[in-house]
Amino acid sequence: MNLEEYFARTGYKGSLEKQDLETLTDIFQHHIRAVPFENLSIHCGEKITLELEHVYNKIVRRKRGGWCMENNQLLGWVLKCLGYDAGFLGAYVFNPHQNAYASIMTHLLVKVVIDGKIYIVDGGFGVSYQMWQPMELVSGKDQPQAPGVFRFTEKNAVWYLEKMRRKQYIPNQNFSNCDLLEKKECRKVYMFSLEPRTVEDFSFQCTYLQTSPDSLFTKKSICTLQTTAGFRALIGWTLTETTYNYKENMDLVEFVTLEDEEVEKTLKEKFNVTLDRKLVPINVKGFYTI
Repeated sequence: MNLEEYFARTGYKGSLEKQDLETLTDIFQHHIRAVPFENLSIHCGEKITLELEHVYNKIVRRKRGGWCMENNQLLGWVLKCLGYDAGFLGAYVFNPHQNAYASIMTHLLVKVVIDGKIYIVDGGFGVSYQMWQPMELVSGKDQPQAPGVFRFTEKNAVWYLEKMRRKQYIPNQNFSNCDLLEKKECRKVYMFSLEPRTVEDFSFQCTYLQTSPDSLFTKKSICTLQTTAGFRALIGWTLTETTYNYKENMDLVEFVTLEDEEVEKTLKEKFNVTLDRKLVPINVKGFYTI
């Protein structure tokens, strides 16, 4: 495992001399635009493991993506190797269908400290809730980014992340009531504390999320990738391409339904993902929003 190989994977060619916010942001943006958030292993008969060398080989050498425990673990390793003060936190994701936060800690985050300020770096959420810049951990402060306005709030040492989106224009009105569309303009994303975590703290969750019939990840095959203008998402057979702020305070959301034979071709062309095994797409309704 080496940094040169990782940066060749993400296309980052900038300076590595300074451990500052500007460099961190540039490294981070190259990661989220090169490495998909995806759970395709579950749906093509592969087991997801959290051993760092396995994650490195999957993402860097096999040019795959991963979920938060893979993406953010790799990102955290890179930042530590570069000399950043980086560590892991654990979050509880908000479930809009239950209107409640999850009861188990399933989301791995990276915490980075620069000049005494704490930043949250999350390269493993995907879709429209993927931050594009490290977020300073300040309560009640709006932090506008290309995907929308993010905000942390803190109460009793628990931190909450929410996001405000723009209005949406959906050219294909057949999808105007699609359950993949986020209906609320302000959406809770997750909650977390500053208690340090290790990757080992997520071993049970890693198994649970890829095996439980109650897991979102067994109910949907997901591959999403950020672009310079928005993001792409392939969920089951539905391809979504979102362009942020294509008109003032308006996002363009385009949907296409693929045939079986188009799925793996689309993964290669739109996400640069080639699978070793046959993918079985799935999209159980009512479990995911973008």
